[in-house]
Amino acid sequence: MEPVPVRLVATDLDGTIVRSDGTISDRTAKALARVEEAGAAVVLVTGRPPRSIHPVAEATGHHGVAICSNGAIIYDLHDEQIIESFMIPVPTVVEVVEILRAAMPELAYAVETGHDVYRSHGYRGGWITSPENDQASFPIDDVVKYEAAKLLASHPTMDVDELLERTRDLICHLVEPTHSNGRGLLEMGALGVSKATTLARFAKELGVEAKDVVAFGDMPNDLPMLAWAGTAYAVANAHPLVLEAVSLTTDSNDDDGVAKVLEQLF
Repeated sequence: MEPVPVRLVATDLDGTIVRSDGTISDRTAKALARVEEAGAAVVLVTGRPPRSIHPVAEATGHHGVAICSNGAIIYDLHDEQIIESFMIPVPTVVEVVEILRAAMPELAYAVETGHDVYRSHGYRGGWITSPENDQASFPIDDVVKYEAAKLLASHPTMDVDELLERTRDLICHLVEPTHSNGRGLLEMGALGVSKATTLARFAKELGVEAKDVVAFGDMPNDLPMLAWAGTAYAVANAHPLVLEAVSLTTDSNDDDGVAKVLEQLF
């Protein structure tokens, strides 16, 4: 088998290079640094909003860029500043919430703006799930006043795969629904925006073609990116849909699977 010419490495964070304890191993950080030392680009492609990127930026040396919020934001890791964003307009946020509230009244919502998050009463999502740690919440009419990098909807009991299946047809003409978690949390981005579209846009600016990209992921929100990249790996702990869609696998996030592949490629 001929070696893969790699000019860009794109990797998801949580569940892919971020371990179950929330850290990035020294081995993985060194493997990413090796990629850049070889002259290739590293792009972190994540569902996280920019406000949750700082620990990762520190762990990886503040190099390069991150594509945040499932493609909605391009974020400079050196200066920790937003470079470009692709938002859901306010009228669309309002329309999507109206449709979902009529179909599933038990849902609660949050809007990620890139810098801040606004939660409706009853929302449970993100990294804060226990009542004693809840941040401020607002009436739904106040939440939908903001354009959204991500519009989120949480269900108190439903499995997230079922939630995505039940809501997709209701809203797929308005937003891009997906999920990256097992917490009953539906994630929605601007129509036509995904990890793949923004990564492709950024790669084009670098003069990099899809065939020269290696991508790593673990969850359904990674599927467009993994399908676009010339070479795609799922980590062993990936969602069944990802393992089914991707022919190449590596060890889990807790076993430095991405680092092991990069050490072979570089």
